[in-house]
Amino acid sequence: MAAARRPSNQLGLDRADVRRARTLARQVGKPIVDLATQHTTVSVERATLRLAGLGGADPDGTPWVNRLADAVRADTGLEHGVSLPVWDALIRGEGDDLLTLAQKAAAGSVTFRVPEGKDATRATAASRKAVAVGIKQIDRQRAARDKLIAKVGDAPSKPWIYLIVATGDIHEDIPQAQAAAREGADVIAVIRSTGQSLLDFVPEGATREGFAGTYATQENFRLMRAALDETSKELGRYVRLTNYASGLCMPEIAALAGLERLDMMLNDSMYGILFRDINPIRTFVDQRFSRQVHARAGIIINTGEDNYLTTADAVEAAHTVTTSQLLNEYFAKEAGLEDWQLGLGHAFEIDPEVPDSFRLELAHAMLARELFPDAPLKWMPPTRHMTGDIFKGYLLDGFFNLVGAMTGQGILLVGMMTEAVVTPWISDRDLALQNVRYVMNAAGNLHEDFRPSPEGFIARRAREVLGDAIGLLEEIKDDRTVAGQPPLLSAIADGTFGLMKRPADKGRGLDGVARKAADYYNPATEILEGAT
Repeated sequence: MAAARRPSNQLGLDRADVRRARTLARQVGKPIVDLATQHTTVSVERATLRLAGLGGADPDGTPWVNRLADAVRADTGLEHGVSLPVWDALIRGEGDDLLTLAQKAAAGSVTFRVPEGKDATRATAASRKAVAVGIKQIDRQRAARDKLIAKVGDAPSKPWIYLIVATGDIHEDIPQAQAAAREGADVIAVIRSTGQSLLDFVPEGATREGFAGTYATQENFRLMRAALDETSKELGRYVRLTNYASGLCMPEIAALAGLERLDMMLNDSMYGILFRDINPIRTFVDQRFSRQVHARAGIIINTGEDNYLTTADAVEAAHTVTTSQLLNEYFAKEAGLEDWQLGLGHAFEIDPEVPDSFRLELAHAMLARELFPDAPLKWMPPTRHMTGDIFKGYLLDGFFNLVGAMTGQGILLVGMMTEAVVTPWISDRDLALQNVRYVMNAAGNLHEDFRPSPEGFIARRAREVLGDAIGLLEEIKDDRTVAGQPPLLSAIADGTFGLMKRPADKGRGLDGVARKAADYYNPATEILEGAT
C-alpha cells in the first residue's frame, strides 16, 4: 500500500539533518506520550464499553455507554477505569448483561465499587474476555477489506482521488457517494455535521438532519460501507470510506470505524486543540488510544496540518507544517501505525499573488514526499485564497492537481471551484473530477521525470524549511516555561501552531480527564498493546 515514490534526495537534504529532525521530534513527543499513558478520559472508557458490545441510547438519545460510565464515575471516580467496577457488578448479579446494567445504573439502582483481591481478578478476566470479542470483530473487518480488495481489485493508480459528500441526510449521501465513485473518486469522505466534534457523546442511528454535514454514527457508517461495497463490485475496484475520529469522542468513533470497516479516518489532536478549543491533555490521551485502534483495524489516518495554513501565512509558517508532520509521525508509530497508514496532511495554500508561489508549493510538497517516502501523504486543495471567482478557482485547482502529480502524492482531495461560494452541487463535483482526470491523464507520471536543480530555488527553499523546522523543534525541546509540563504543551499555549493559543489547563473536555490510579485497568489497552 505504499505511495508512489520519487527517487530519494532530489532536494539535496543533509541526511544528518533528517535524522536530527526525527530525533528532536521523538524528544519533544515522548513527554506527551508519557502524559497520555498516565491518564484516561471518559471517551476512552466509553470506547472500551463499546468494544465490549454496549450500544444504543435511552429515550432521550443519551447513549447507554455515557449513562453507565457516568454512574461508575459518580461512585468510584474515573481513575480506576470503568472496566473493573462494571464487570464486578455483573459478576455480583447486578445485571444480566451490559445493557441491563446500564439501564439500572441510569435509574440509580446499582452501586459500583472497585473490587479487590479475587474479586478484582475475576472482573479483570471477565472484562478482557468481553472486550476481546469487539477487537476480534475489528480483526475480521480488516480481513474482510483485504479479501474484498483481492476479489474486486484496488484503485488502479495513485494518487487516490478523495472526494467529500455530506448533505446531512445519510440516505441522500449514499447515492451522491456512489455517483462520485462512478465518476472516478477512489475515496469517499462523509464530512460530519458542524459542531459534532464538541459533543461529548456519539449520536445513535441513521440520521437525516445535519448542519453542513452528516452525523458520524455507527449506523451511518454501516449503511455507507454497505453501499460502497456494492459500488466497488460494480466498478471492479475497492472504494474507500473516510470519516472523522476527532473531537471529544475520538476514541469511540475510532472504535466504531474499526467495527464497521471504514478505511481512513481524520485523526489529529492538534486540529481539535487549535480549532475546536478542546483541552490539549484530553485530546492527546484520546488520540493515542484511537490510533492504537486504527493500527489494529488497518485504517489510514489523515492528519490536519493543512488547517494551520488557513490561519497562518503558508510561506512564513511552512516549517510549522513540517514540524507537526514529524511529531505526528512519531505519535503515530508509537501507537503502532505503519508508514502506509500515515496520511500526513499538507496543502496548496500560498497566496497566488506571491511571486514564485507555484515553485514554493512544489518545494513544500517535495519536501514532504522526501521526508516521508513510504507514507501516502494527503494533499489538500486551495481554500483560503479562493475568492468566488470560479474561473480563477478552477485554474488554481488545476495547478494544485499538477503539484500532486509532480510530487507523487498518495491522497489528493478534489478541489472545488465553488469553494467559498456554495456547498458544491453534484455538477460542481463532476467538473472538479474532470479537472483531476485531465491533469492525471496528461501528467500523472511527471514525477518520474521532474528533477529540480540541486542548487535551484526549489531545492534551496526545501532545505530552508527543514532547517527552520529543526530550529523550531530545538526551541520547543528547550522550553521550560512551565516546570514539569511537557514543552510541546507550552508551545501550543504560545500560539506556535496556527497562531492559536491553547493553554493546557483550559479548553473543552478537561473535566473528562483523570490521572490513572495504581490499580487502573483497561482491557482494550492491554489487548491493543499486546499484553498477555
